[in-house]
Parts: sequence; structure tokens; C-alpha cells
Amino acid sequence: MRSLLATILLVAFLATPLAAQELTGTLLQIKQTGKFKIGYRQDQPPMSFLDKDSTPAGYSIDLCKLIAAEVETKIGGTVAIEYVPVTAAERFNALSDNRIDILCGSTTKTLSRGELVDFTQLTFVTGAAFMILKDTKIMNNFNGKKIGVVKGTTTEAALRGLFQETAINADIVLLNATAAGRTALEKGEIDAFAADQVVLIGQALAAANQENFAILPNVFTYEPFALAVRRNDADFRLVADRVISRLYRTKQIVKTYDKWFGKFSPQMPQAFTALIQINAIPE
Repeated sequence: MRSLLATILLVAFLATPLAAQELTGTLLQIKQTGKFKIGYRQDQPPMSFLDKDSTPAGYSIDLCKLIAAEVETKIGGTVAIEYVPVTAAERFNALSDNRIDILCGSTTKTLSRGELVDFTQLTFVTGAAFMILKDTKIMNNFNGKKIGVVKGTTTEAALRGLFQETAINADIVLLNATAAGRTALEKGEIDAFAADQVVLIGQALAAANQENFAILPNVFTYEPFALAVRRNDADFRLVADRVISRLYRTKQIVKTYDKWFGKFSPQMPQAFTALIQINAIPE
């Protein structure tokens, strides 16, 4: 009898799909709900934003769509993508609170943030810079000026450090969103707006009067972008990393770059070219 029971259990085990047995964490949750929740910033063109049809779009959004397709293969079923808008202040809590499964935007990977979330392979590299109005005389003389920056970002911390190191006496104005920086600049409420250079370019291009803006050429930080996922979920992170590595190996990432950055940066930065080589990890 005991032998017969063991045989039945073995047959039942073998009949169970292997993928279903292995699913844990985020992958299991997606399998059970049929939903893949993508967290994104609405005001970070060309990384993530709402297009003219109010549809989430951008470089990072495209990557996350490919990850969604890979998730379907992994779990052996279809998923419905659910886009969840998040702010800079709440984005990491949205992951830990289970409101989103992945954060797709312009998130800088840092060691301190690694205490809150896990990161995929790097998806982009940039640096923080300043956007000004073309007719301003500010250039690099920020003493006595009002400089806007989105609160809670790595740019805010770097800006404070820069001004302290260089003894610049400027008034730092904290903002809630990237688009608010461009608006404040247009209204004369600030003299310059600090953010990742690629985000500033996206903001300038999104403006109706884009010719009125200028972005200072020098960057004052190194900003390695990555997608963020929940901590200690290696299986789901591997799915995302597999997609990113494949994009680098096949050079498909070049087409994605051209789609979103070619208009204003046709010459691919050397740092990004190096990133393609470094992250082309084999299967």
C-alpha cells in the first residue's frame, strides 16, 4: 500500500509542469493574478512619460514591455500589463508595498538604494547637468541664484555636495516633479534646473518653445540607470537581466537608443557604447 501511494505521488509530481513548481515571489504572483504591474514616471521623457495619446511610452517602457513578454514565456501564460504612475518620492515604497512589480524610468543605481530594492543590469548612463533659459546670463555662476531640483533624487544630494565643495551660495528650490522644473524656469521662479542631462533634453523637446532652453554641456555626476525590482527575488531579476543582456548581445539596444535618443543625440556616447560591450553577458 505504501509503495502504491509513493508511486501515485511520483506520477502526480511528474505531471505537474516544471515551470509551475519553480515559480516563486514576483513570478508566482504574476502567474496567479495574470497582471504585470509596471511602475513608471509620467514626466521623464524620453525615458518614461505619457505620450500625446496619454499612453505610457519611452526607452525604459520599451525595455519593460520586452520583459513582460519574457515573463509570459517563463510562467507559461499570458499577462496583462498594468501601468502604475509613481512619483520620485514613493517609487521605492511602491515596490516594497507590492503596488508594482518593476520600476521603469530613469532610476539611478546606488549602493544605498540597494538596501531598499534590487537593480537589474544597467540600462543607460548619463550625468546631472543644468537647464537654463537661453537669454539668461547665469552660465556657471550660480551665486545668489535659485536652482531647482526634484526632491529625493540623487541629483539633489549631488547638487548640495557640489555647492558645498565649491562654496557656491545658491538657494536650492525643491520640486515635486521634473515637469515642474521646466515650468518654474519658464515662469522665472528659478534661474536653473538641475536633473539628469538626458531627462533635461527630453523636457526641452517636450516644450512648445523648445528653442528657448539651453542645457549646459558639463555634467557634475555619474548616473548609471537601471530598472528596480523587489529585493531578494533573484528569479524575477534574472528574467529581466536575461532580456537586457540579449538586447546588448544582439545590438537590438542600438535601435532602441536611436528610436528615443537619435533625434537629439545621433552620436552614441562612448560610455553607452562601453556599456553595450560590458553587459553583453552570454546565456
